[in-house]
Amino acid sequence: MSSRNADTPSAVVAGLTAGLVVLDGCSTGVTDIVRLADGAARPVPGTEAMKRVEQSWDAARQIAATGRVYGRSTGVGANRNEDVPTEAAAEHGLRLLRSHAGAIGEELPARQVRAMLAVRANQLLAGGAGLRPTVVTALCEALETGAYPVVNEFGSVGTGDIAALAQVGLALVGEHPWRGPDASRTPPVSAVPSVSAVPSVSAVPSVSAVPSVSAVPSVSAVPSETRSPERGAPPQAPAPSVQAQGPSPLGLGERVTSFGEEVSSVGRGLPPEPQPLDNNDALALISSNALTLGQSALALDELRGLIEATQVVAALSLLAVDGSHEAYAAPVHAARPHKGSVEVARRMRELIGAADRPTPPLGRIQDPYGFRCVPQIHGPAQDAADALEEVLVVEINAAAENPLISPEDMAAYHHGGFYQAQLALALDHFRLAVTQVARLSTSRLSTLNEPAYTRLRPFLADHEPASSGVMILEYAAAAALGDLRAFSAPASLGHAVLSRGVEEQASFASLAARQTLRACGAYRLVVGCELVSAVRALRQRDLRPDPELPVGRAMELAESVLGLDQTDRPLTDDVTAAAALLDRFTDIWRGSES
Repeated sequence: MSSRNADTPSAVVAGLTAGLVVLDGCSTGVTDIVRLADGAARPVPGTEAMKRVEQSWDAARQIAATGRVYGRSTGVGANRNEDVPTEAAAEHGLRLLRSHAGAIGEELPARQVRAMLAVRANQLLAGGAGLRPTVVTALCEALETGAYPVVNEFGSVGTGDIAALAQVGLALVGEHPWRGPDASRTPPVSAVPSVSAVPSVSAVPSVSAVPSVSAVPSVSAVPSETRSPERGAPPQAPAPSVQAQGPSPLGLGERVTSFGEEVSSVGRGLPPEPQPLDNNDALALISSNALTLGQSALALDELRGLIEATQVVAALSLLAVDGSHEAYAAPVHAARPHKGSVEVARRMRELIGAADRPTPPLGRIQDPYGFRCVPQIHGPAQDAADALEEVLVVEINAAAENPLISPEDMAAYHHGGFYQAQLALALDHFRLAVTQVARLSTSRLSTLNEPAYTRLRPFLADHEPASSGVMILEYAAAAALGDLRAFSAPASLGHAVLSRGVEEQASFASLAARQTLRACGAYRLVVGCELVSAVRALRQRDLRPDPELPVGRAMELAESVLGLDQTDRPLTDDVTAAAALLDRFTDIWRGSES
């Protein structure tokens, strides 16, 4: 599921769109969010979407001026019935941001914050928030330059990432630090426009000012300091904080005045100009689960690829034990046609060059579950990934802000669309399915240590007496699997009663997203242990799969990375290298080997 990308044929304009993602608030996909988070693409707000944003902002201010609107002319949470006097309305928005920007814990990596910014920009383009249009262009500008605000880990219970997004809001007004490769330009607080200077609707840049696709300059690479490390690698230390005080050292010629301009600050990590956020903007900005959705998109993208890579590793292990092809026979899965299982069986036949109707093997009648049940366990994980992606695509493109501003009705609808039950349940389901796949990998690892299946020495040891070979990898994989089991505990079982009992339920989708992200590293290590063992077994048996087959290409790739030394020695580096190799195996699975 992918959005209308600027590099799809229908969007190509004068050949200038490679590396662009058009954010339109209705068709942006998980892959688009990941590309923006990684700095592999730059965002372009869609013209029609910007029209929706402008109409929504205009309508929201008119509605708030003539009636009570939650968070604009009233307090929030248990203070929802307390009116904000007209004379205090201008400062109400800033006070709301300041009071809610209380996220705690570790600072989040740049990649997660950038994913949040991308999601929030796209949601605003759905046109239901009633937020000033310049906020959208500011978020896109930050994604382009590589700047990202400091955001801390904890503050949400799955009913809105209000603490994290309040930090974003304060950064946008100039009261909260940004990070990036150029730490010299967070505007001083004194530079923040006063709320009395909020422009009228007529002063908002017209949507015609939003650059056309053909007018967007070529992609500037996001500096390495703002990118995430390689998947599975520890995060890099953050760049120095940008202080919110002191004069800006840059001249006017270096200032980014609007998204899409060809200016010298592109890609240098410079934050956008301060935004004059007021009572009509604050809640409209923070009423979102953008951080949870961004983290979920990153986790899904990585784990989906790892599940696919695991099937390639399983194919190598199957060859190492002379496994049967019968478990993947087309008639077996036509008789029980679960979508994911049918696809996994088909792909396994493709990987190993098996016939749709393979002949029975000589010797063993059937293999252990680690080989025989790959379609029945990998298939549900693929289905769970698809189900999670469906939820994410809805939410990434949703106008879920409370209240929803409807320009057509000139109404503000108060609702509970921020409650993320669908996402929490989909994430919990996905993690449980992923853990089953990892557990099956440890089963194959155990089989690889058995002479009855490999015809080799126990633990794939060398010729020395009582050598341990890869024995320790069973323990290491089991330890990592223990973490996976812990991360798989359903976050949706959580409960909280907050704000004087007014908010008496919580989805804990935010916890589910964090647990899913944390599962990536442990999962990768489990499968890395199997890969090291499978390659060792194939080498010891002098088996080389046909290099024309996908599994043959996987073997060649693994042999180019994993050393030949099979004496008893530490295997930490081998597993680390194998774990890092899994992304290349994903390419093989998808038929796009690079």
